[in-house]
Amino acid sequence: MIGDLGATDATELAGLVAKGEVTPTELLDAALAAVESRNPAINAVVLLNEPAARRAIAEGLPPGPFRGVPFLIKDLGIEAKDFPSHNGSRLLRNTTYPGDSAIFSRIKATGVVTFGRTTSPEGGIGAATESAVYGGPTRNPWNPDHTSGGSSGGAGAAVAAGIVAFAHGSDGGGSVRIPASSCGLFGFKPTRARLPDGPYAGEGWAGMAIDGFLTRSVRDTATMLDACEGADLGAPYWAPPLSKGHAQAISRPPRRLRVAVCDTTLTGEPIDPQVRDAVHAAARLIESLGHLVEPGRPTADVPMMMRAWTDIVAVGTALGIRSALKGRPLTDDLVEGVGRGAVAHAETLHPTRYLQAVGEIHAFGRQMAGYFDTGPDILLSATLAEPPARVGRFSHATEDYVAYRTGPEGIFAYSPFCAVFNASGQPAASLPLAISAEGLPIGIHLAAPFGADEDLIALCAELERAAPWATRRAPMAG
Repeated sequence: MIGDLGATDATELAGLVAKGEVTPTELLDAALAAVESRNPAINAVVLLNEPAARRAIAEGLPPGPFRGVPFLIKDLGIEAKDFPSHNGSRLLRNTTYPGDSAIFSRIKATGVVTFGRTTSPEGGIGAATESAVYGGPTRNPWNPDHTSGGSSGGAGAAVAAGIVAFAHGSDGGGSVRIPASSCGLFGFKPTRARLPDGPYAGEGWAGMAIDGFLTRSVRDTATMLDACEGADLGAPYWAPPLSKGHAQAISRPPRRLRVAVCDTTLTGEPIDPQVRDAVHAAARLIESLGHLVEPGRPTADVPMMMRAWTDIVAVGTALGIRSALKGRPLTDDLVEGVGRGAVAHAETLHPTRYLQAVGEIHAFGRQMAGYFDTGPDILLSATLAEPPARVGRFSHATEDYVAYRTGPEGIFAYSPFCAVFNASGQPAASLPLAISAEGLPIGIHLAAPFGADEDLIALCAELERAAPWATRRAPMAG
């Protein structure tokens, strides 16, 4: 019997199942026991469907790479027939689906045993997960006074707490990488359109949003990405084809790379000294592995990108809320403050602004492509400008949506690196390479040119081998 699923990775758990040393039912029982004992303190796992999980085992699991391993999906965006969703919102409470999304079908084919969902902020807007529909904030297993991040904060907390070995997330402005940084995990955002969005959506946030996974190991992410990658039927665009796949890429060290190091924000503002020191330490580690490391910072128009991102997400949020209201009034018992503020901001925009903003993020992507084309293979920075924030700092109570995003104490100031690569579509990852003096994780961010997912994940695996993080445990992981 496995008593703590967080003590190993999903690949190892699947190996134990394959060898007959543990059964899928025993692993599910252990995960459910971990939910019972650990979830009350962190509020990460919701909408359990134990009967569906047991039925999947009884009917026979697919012979995929993660056969028998317990799994959780985010309570936002990923449609699954057996798993109704709140989508982080009281307005969308208990939404049901007629079928499975393409990515969930691919996830199921890996043999995982999905048994519930993880918390998300309303609309996925935010670097913290504190949605009213779940009755309280999601807390960080490293220190419950701090946030686990957002918008895949429930996934990050569940993995860091050892409830599951890995979990599904999604990333429209850092929503996989921010929880990875906050919870001491590995989080990888693939190139735009690497993973399917359909059939219930054509794209998320003008192509800026994409699914992903919160894992304890690079190999778990690589294997799951290989299982899920590729456009679904009718997709509006495709990512550049992979050469050999993520798992093959991590089987050997990457070619020697040119790495630019940015120890400020991408617009030159200082970051927390502990985080800056962690960036320098990561740069020294990369250099010791034989890569060429030198200072560097893109000259792309980040303020333009931030304004465009803010407007695109406001319009997308307003569309979703207005559609779900079905003519009802927009009241605070249905939609939280930031969501109402997003609707109000969207309604101030000229009808042509959405397409103008999309054009601006495309222009920004070309600026970033130009920087990488003549400069580095990899850009190294922090994931967040400071260690994980305290619970409540990014509460959704405010109706000032624009200040919440772009104000001096807003999310872009706290997370100035992640959304850049959602806008450009480039692959990016957060690696758990440092711990603050207060015992909180600090993520290191790596980004690569559009389509260069294999180079990026190969470097991540090389760093994992050089500075293993799997033995570091959150205090609340048991």
